[in-house]
Amino acid sequence: MEAVSVKSITKTYGKEKTLAVDNVSFSVEKGELFGLIGPDGAGKTSIFRILTTLLLADQGSSSVDGFDVVKDFKEIRNTVGYMPGRFSLYQDLTIEENLHFFATIFGTTIEANYHLIEDIYVQIEPFKKRRAGKLSGGMKQKLALCCALIHKPTTLFLDEPTTGVDPVSRKEFWEMLRRLKEQNITIIVSTPYMDEASKCDRIALIQNGKILSIDTPENIIHAYPDQLYAIKANEMYLLLKSLECYPDRLNSYAFGEYAHLTFKDYGADLTKLKGYLREKGLSGVELNAIEATIEDSFIKLLN
Repeated sequence: MEAVSVKSITKTYGKEKTLAVDNVSFSVEKGELFGLIGPDGAGKTSIFRILTTLLLADQGSSSVDGFDVVKDFKEIRNTVGYMPGRFSLYQDLTIEENLHFFATIFGTTIEANYHLIEDIYVQIEPFKKRRAGKLSGGMKQKLALCCALIHKPTTLFLDEPTTGVDPVSRKEFWEMLRRLKEQNITIIVSTPYMDEASKCDRIALIQNGKILSIDTPENIIHAYPDQLYAIKANEMYLLLKSLECYPDRLNSYAFGEYAHLTFKDYGADLTKLKGYLREKGLSGVELNAIEATIEDSFIKLLN
């Protein structure tokens, strides 16, 4: 059963008709953890705002839990949970007061759905009298997630929930999402972090408002068509410039302390490349065949 259906939606902004969402279609199954993966400005937030009835698409249609986002906006607002990218809770209210406020809005109580937030809330409960504006980034995200869950939503939208959060809190956050998924809540999460894609059941890679690919993380990686190499040398900048001029190069780019490289032909002569780099004045060259990542796959789809 589909929890979310998006059919050919388009969204533009301003008099210049700047295109933010370009004929996007996808569906999310009930109970699925679905990731919308792409950099800032890719269109992720606009899609989330359309699906949570905060924004009207110029074209196309969408539904959440069988409700049309335009005709049935009231029903959708009662059944979904939404955690926007920017912290939007009341900064002057305490943790406890924010939770009570959101529970009251939805006609429920913290106690009624405490089982949904218990794993998260116990981590921030010692600070329940602290004002939300005084919390750390990780604690703010946990409070925001509690508030988004307090009315027991059927579908949860999380817009870049781990942006600006420390690595430990990021790991904890994804563990919490896995536990929520076990309670049959559909979760749609957006993130610019490619390493988080592997934590989703399926992902959509998006850039400039267009969907580049939709599949499981494993299938997207396995679809990478070329043999990928990791290479490093004593001078990264000179290495990158030298690779750009190598005749057999298909693509190359910086990737951490390495450069990632593909060749035009599968059986490229690696000895020839190493000799070429030595002629360019590079030393300490290390070259190894590696498996592609989601980020490599994303870069490949852009070319």
